[in-house]
Amino acid sequence: MNNTTFNTRFVIGITLVATLGGLLFGYDTAVISGTTQALDHFFVTPLRDVYGLTDNMASAIKGFIISSALIGCIVGGMLGGPISQHMGRRNGLILAALLFSISALGSALPDYFAPFDIPTVASLIFFRILGGIGVGLASMLSPMYIAEIAPAAIRGKLVSLNQFAIIFGMLVVYFVNYFIALQGDATWLDTIGWRWMFASELIPSLLFLVLLFFVPKTPRFLMLKNETKEAENVLTRLYGADEARREMTQIKETLVEKNMPWLSFGWAVIIIGVLISVFQQAVGINVVLYYAPEIFRTIGSGTDTSLLQTIIVGIINLTFTVVAILTVDRFGRKPLMIIGAVGMSISMFALAMTFYFEQVGLTTLIFMLIYTGSFAVTGGPGALLLPA
Repeated sequence: MNNTTFNTRFVIGITLVATLGGLLFGYDTAVISGTTQALDHFFVTPLRDVYGLTDNMASAIKGFIISSALIGCIVGGMLGGPISQHMGRRNGLILAALLFSISALGSALPDYFAPFDIPTVASLIFFRILGGIGVGLASMLSPMYIAEIAPAAIRGKLVSLNQFAIIFGMLVVYFVNYFIALQGDATWLDTIGWRWMFASELIPSLLFLVLLFFVPKTPRFLMLKNETKEAENVLTRLYGADEARREMTQIKETLVEKNMPWLSFGWAVIIIGVLISVFQQAVGINVVLYYAPEIFRTIGSGTDTSLLQTIIVGIINLTFTVVAILTVDRFGRKPLMIIGAVGMSISMFALAMTFYFEQVGLTTLIFMLIYTGSFAVTGGPGALLLPA
């Protein structure tokens, strides 16, 4: 119903609240990038000096600290379906906002909030995993909430805002980390500054939590729970009384379950869809998101400069994500996926060669930016749209 009229201000308002889940997805994922050097000073070095760990073992522990949020992402993704069905989309997002807030405070003060008196390093991992669960929930529930609340005429555009919000959240935290680093020297950053980086997530997470209490539950979930009157009230606010009744009829029709064998459309479609999602994570983008400042430090940049260069990576990521959103319907999912995959392959190989031949410098930065742009065009939005 492309000619359906709707309450534009109401729709945009609740969509922006829901996209804060995407922003926190990006924020929580990338905030760790500014703290990697401090993790060495505060956690890894004491483990190596006190317990005699080898450099490889210490590096492995550091890598696990940095990537531990991904464990929570898996858990959150698995719980997203049941939570959306039983708690609802909005209440599931409220739970995600709570997890983001607890993770931010606990990660900033892991030595003060260590649950069950576990070691500080384990406490940090615990709180990062909690944040990862929030990421997993938000990655599923934010676009689901938007899709169920948005009018069909603009649904695609509004859902795509969530992907934009994820990348924007990454860019925001790169700026936040940079300005926090400017408040003191390297010693201050290694002892105090990294705590402020984690704690800064409290601002958007608490804002998200509060605003969620002012947005409605989705009409689809309300009708799924037989709360017909409340669903009609929400739809009336969205479309007006006459159109609300038509929308309710359409929703009722979609609530009829149809059971079919999971390979009804062929085994190749399922396998390819799964592999696209696997390769999205396996192409190495997390190396850039988590370790960009450290990579720039190996080039010879200072801490402040490396964080500033990381902002450039974030800007490129955001810019090419917008390019992908604006062109994906014109050029198609598959061509953009192919172009991006070729760009990532060439640039990552060239990036590796600059380190292998110890010719790091401006060329390294350029290839990293090409890689990031190539991923933003394909591996980001493309790997979500094509399987769908």
